[in-house]
Amino acid sequence: MSMSMSTIGKYASVFNIGLQNTFVYRWNYFLRALFGLIPLAGTVFLWSAVFKERGGSLHGYDYSSMIYYYLLTILVSNLVVPTEDEWQIAADIREGQINSLLTKPMSYLAYRFSIFLSGRLVYAFVTLPPIGVIFFYFRDYIVLPGDPLVYLLTAVSILMAAFIQFFITYSLAMFAFWILEITTIVFIVYSFEYFLGGQMFPIDIMPSAIQAVMKWLPFYYELFCPVAIFLGRLKGADLVQALAIQTGWLMLSWAWANAMWKRGLGHYQAVGG
Repeated sequence: MSMSMSTIGKYASVFNIGLQNTFVYRWNYFLRALFGLIPLAGTVFLWSAVFKERGGSLHGYDYSSMIYYYLLTILVSNLVVPTEDEWQIAADIREGQINSLLTKPMSYLAYRFSIFLSGRLVYAFVTLPPIGVIFFYFRDYIVLPGDPLVYLLTAVSILMAAFIQFFITYSLAMFAFWILEITTIVFIVYSFEYFLGGQMFPIDIMPSAIQAVMKWLPFYYELFCPVAIFLGRLKGADLVQALAIQTGWLMLSWAWANAMWKRGLGHYQAVGG
């Protein structure tokens, strides 16, 4: 028991250091959040034009529910999307910083996850005020779920989305064991996440055949899934299936992160890192 408590203490201190380091960049975060809201203005004008042109609704979305959808994606992405983590991990590997961590009785994955959590906490703390202002401005479009279970399932799905995002980010950073510059790989995956994760448009306005494929990809569960649960667009059997697949991707991404670390570390030590 004392061993586990001392281990928890180690990661808590890493979390605390991450908190302090991240707070130094709070203005960067604030400005990033502010500029992150600029696309919302474009989105508002775009969908306003679409719905005025065609009238009525689009696959169950009308103008107000579409705006609400984008407000929720902004909120959820601020809670779950890693910032700078892959570059920091790649720098640790490239500059040999991991050597000092390898001598400590500490899992590098857990170490980085502690830093990720502290970063998300500060990021959320700094970015929620401007997001709150936007939500207040668009308050007429907000319809809160009446069922308390929806809030619980949304929270569980957001948590799993954060884990999946982190494990994928961590795995991508592991390519730094083999290649000097991981930027291309990261941006390719980011592009898929942006287009197939629901940030650009709701996945459920796509043709059903495309949706059926996208539901089996991890990107669907990185952002769209918790938003769709909160909006009541995933219900009953579809909701159960979505949470089951999201859990599957959580396990797979965790296994991939561990496998990439082991293989990368083996290569690193073999070439005398």
